[in-house]
Amino acid sequence: MLMTIPQVLTIWVGHRAAGVSMLSWTAYLASAVVWLWYGIQKRDKNIYLPCLGWILLDCAVIVGALFYG
Repeated sequence: MLMTIPQVLTIWVGHRAAGVSMLSWTAYLASAVVWLWYGIQKRDKNIYLPCLGWILLDCAVIVGALFYG
């Protein structure tokens, strides 16, 4: 997640979304949602809590890319 923060800052602070692949980030978001669902089903906090962070970061990139791209 730490390596995703610079991408989010580049988009939202620098207003630059050039080169952001919507397909890739949407796939990352879909994967995080599936893992979140799995973690909730298994009641495993080690799975679903990080997924919440991933979902927030992925959404920040996707929304920012749509807004500034």
